[in-house]
Amino acid sequence: MTIPSEVPSTVTQDERREWIRIDDRVLMEYRLLTESGNTLAVEAGGATAEMISTAVGKPTAELLARSGDSLIGSPVLPWMMKVDYLLEVILNALAASQPGSVTMARLMDINLSGGGVGFVSDRQFSAGDQLALKLILPPFILIKGVVRVIRAIPKAQGQGFTIATEFVDLKPDDQEHVIRHILQAQAERLRARRKSTTTDPNS
Repeated sequence: MTIPSEVPSTVTQDERREWIRIDDRVLMEYRLLTESGNTLAVEAGGATAEMISTAVGKPTAELLARSGDSLIGSPVLPWMMKVDYLLEVILNALAASQPGSVTMARLMDINLSGGGVGFVSDRQFSAGDQLALKLILPPFILIKGVVRVIRAIPKAQGQGFTIATEFVDLKPDDQEHVIRHILQAQAERLRARRKSTTTDPNS
């Protein structure tokens, strides 16, 4: 990532927000961007039933988690579940009848900031490679942009490569969504830690 360990005193408060980063687990898809502007699939093969189920169900699950009790008992909830079920059936049927025709964002562990994304890939990239990136932030915010690979470091025992990237094409509104997601996730994790500390009798 391009975020240094110390923030220069000359940057503004808005710029400082871009440097905040979190480890997260989100739906993500990335493709290699060629010089001609075309994209090449990075992962071989099409979507599996597990990938489809995760991609369809995760946004609804996150919406329910963030809504608390407000959606429980709501007449909207059964319709949401029915739409998810039908969508999953359709996508599975397409994937079975036309293998490779359905591509899905995968649930991935990433390191996210307003300036870039870090993740682990089975494929090695070179510094300077550009990737077309799609992120789905909870509850269902689609972020599309282009990142440049800064470095690709082999992991131990051939377990892929740790990829560090920086955004080179990201709409200001999408960057704001990313930063707000990071700040909200940090606040939620802090509240959870405080709650677990106050409820732990051994603390």
